Amino acid sequence: MTAATLSPVALEAARRRSRNTLIAGVALGSTGHIAAVTVATIVAKDLLGSQTWAGLPGATVVLGAALGAVLLSALMARRGRRIGLVTGYSVGVIGALVATAAVITRSFPLLLVGTVLIGFGNTSNQLSRYTAADMVPPERRASAIGVVVWAATIGSVVGPWLVPIASGMAANAGLPPLAGPYLVPVVFVGLAALLSFVRLRPDPYDLADESTRADPEAEPAVIRPVREIIRRPAVAAAIVALVVSQFVMVLIMTMTPLHMTEHGHDLGAVGMVLSGHTLGMFAFSPLSGWLSDRYGRVPTIFLGSAVLAIASIMAALAPPDGGFVLFLALFLLGLGWSFGFVAGSAMLSENLEIHERTRIQGAADALIWSSAAAAALGSGLIMASAGYTALGILSVGALVIPVIVLRSHHRTTSAAGASVTAAAATEVTPDIPPL
Repeated sequence: MTAATLSPVALEAARRRSRNTLIAGVALGSTGHIAAVTVATIVAKDLLGSQTWAGLPGATVVLGAALGAVLLSALMARRGRRIGLVTGYSVGVIGALVATAAVITRSFPLLLVGTVLIGFGNTSNQLSRYTAADMVPPERRASAIGVVVWAATIGSVVGPWLVPIASGMAANAGLPPLAGPYLVPVVFVGLAALLSFVRLRPDPYDLADESTRADPEAEPAVIRPVREIIRRPAVAAAIVALVVSQFVMVLIMTMTPLHMTEHGHDLGAVGMVLSGHTLGMFAFSPLSGWLSDRYGRVPTIFLGSAVLAIASIMAALAPPDGGFVLFLALFLLGLGWSFGFVAGSAMLSENLEIHERTRIQGAADALIWSSAAAAALGSGLIMASAGYTALGILSVGALVIPVIVLRSHHRTTSAAGASVTAAAATEVTPDIPPL
């Protein structure tokens, strides 16, 4: 069953069902994922007895996400979006079971294996935004992405709230309390896998909007190398915008809790600042999509870069006891990321052919998560050697990169458009003899 064989009413109903399924899957998947990563450093410290390598499970989660972006996108290119999403969620469930076993057996190496697989499973949450974008016209693509990204708001709120409940239930069952949070993704990510398997029919590929579907009578598409595709100016510009906004966000966010505790803030204040940050990241993503569809991808990315720069400066200049200033800075950091992430994702999607989309989207997400890993690991080194203020200064400098790249792309596009217009205007209309 494909879009061509469905009536307009049935087609729209199938697309609506698929979009709702994607939103529900991200809400469930992010709830389980966030519950697991919330206790990752705590579990690592408990197993190792020190803080030295407590951040390693966080790095392996990011590694798993980068690996999943490449492998799942390749699977989707061959078998469809549905199989890819279900596979990712299923791997995440296996990872949660492995991590639970690691806590019970007190095996740190086993914990790292589990967290890699948990990160792999989170890739399904990330790739769901592109799946939703395929099923709408170009003028609504960013809005579709924004709504799917918004679904992670549920996970950011519910996931941490379930941690103490799950810990208590595990203790009552005779298990180590820290094993409980890893059972949350077993349930929630498992539900996301089941829901995707049952309800994503027909495959979202078969429900793609007419503007993205290949012409069945056209010649078979040429499969170009990934390196060649990402050199296209629009594709390269979108990837640069996505990677830099992710790098800046993670660079500052990672060290903010440590910076606050070192200056006398309690865990309640730290939790409030991080809640404001996740609120900015996810809750306003529908607004990010609307702005991108209404005013364009590049202006919205510029807006996101400006907000990220303001947030970076505020974080750098915030006084040590400035809890409210840091709250506002981290909220704006999340909001600026949202503008750039949604608009950049839409820009990337619309500048790729349907047969190219999954491979390049996977490669782009792998770069995004790799930049996040580099930022997370590098932030500690920078803070130790130059202080928290240096993170903000470095972030402002990094934000110059997408601005330069996007301005160059915009000038090139405008010049090309002007050349076409001028050529059309100078065409000579042949004389038509009178009748």
